[in-house]
Order: sequence, then structure tokens, then C-alpha cells
Amino acid sequence: MHVLVLGGTGGIGPLLVRELLATSHTVVVYARSPQKVPSDISSNPGVTVVQGELTDAAALASALVGVHAVVSALGPSARHPPGTPLAKGYAVVIAQMKEVGVPRLIALGTGSITDEHDKSDKVFWLLVGGVSLLAHNAYKDIVAVGETIRASGDALAWTIARVPLLTNGQTREYQTGYLGDGKRTTTLPRLAFSTFIVDELERNDFVRKAPMLSVP
Repeated sequence: MHVLVLGGTGGIGPLLVRELLATSHTVVVYARSPQKVPSDISSNPGVTVVQGELTDAAALASALVGVHAVVSALGPSARHPPGTPLAKGYAVVIAQMKEVGVPRLIALGTGSITDEHDKSDKVFWLLVGGVSLLAHNAYKDIVAVGETIRASGDALAWTIARVPLLTNGQTREYQTGYLGDGKRTTTLPRLAFSTFIVDELERNDFVRKAPMLSVP
């Protein structure tokens, strides 16, 4: 499968690209700063690096030609700017995916994005409340990202992979479910998130769903 990766230069991105390459996918890394792509990735014959902004419709359309799926490791930061820039960027990405005919999107989300299958969970209620209070711009943007993806309609087979606190742990193991099911833990290694993305590309178990991931 030919996969376009958003967020390929962040904390998760290189891990995700390497997992995709290790499972015989080819990759387009769409990046604002291509010089930040690690050399082992940029020099790989299975990788094409394309420079562009998330809101550059023409650059996105060009990068999406021949792509089968878009996977995103984009997420808000603690010092996130106002104005929901991620959600606005996703709106452009989704519009270009529909225009070019790319049917599959798997995107990073957090517990701030609610789901109809969630139940009461005091621990995550406190975590989300803390984010809303201390990093309100980030909270507003990731919630808006969820709304933007869900509003994409039947033309897009989307999955929002919601994550708790991300760590640098080396395990690929993860579990999926929903808040309040009694199984969620509060951490997930970035490597395990990357593994889920690759698994979901192959299995399509969570099309138009927003599972919560965590370590078992």
C-alpha cells in the first residue's frame, strides 16, 4: 500500500514511517520542514518526501496522487496556538482526499474527543479536565479535529485512534476499547501507536470508529 504520512517529523512520525516500511508499504512523508526527516528515512528508496503546509491544497493534491491511505501522527502541543489550526488543516486534507479519491484516513486523537461508546471514567475525566484548563487551545483543537473528521461523510473510511499519555516505551503491545470499560490504562508507547496504525491499515477493524488505545 502507498501511504501518505502527516506528522512524519514529530515524536511519533519516524517510528510510524519505519513500521510502515518494515511491513512493505511505500511512504510519502508530507512535511513542512523536510530537513527534519531522519536520514535513514529520507534516503530510503521506498520513501518520497514532499514539502508543504497542511493548508496548501495544491501541494497536498499533488502529494496524494497514487496514495491509498493517509495516516496522521499530528497532535496538539502544550503551547498550542489559538484558532484550531489542526482542525482547519484536516478540513483541507479531507477535501483533497475526496478530490483525488483517497478513501482511507487514520488519525491520532485523544480522550478529549468523546465517543458514544464511552462510559464514566474518573481518571480520564480528571486528565481531560486538566488539559482543558491548562492547555485550552490544544483541547479545543483536538476536539475540533474529531468533529471535522466525523463530518467527512460516507466518502471517507476514517479511524480516530485515541491515545492516553504517550511514552517512549519499547513495547508494540496495545489494547483497544473505550473509556469506562475497566480496561483502559493511562499510557501508551509511541511505538505501540505506530503498530496499531499498521495493523488497522491491514485489518480495517475500526472504520468510522474512535477506539481508545492503551498498554494492556
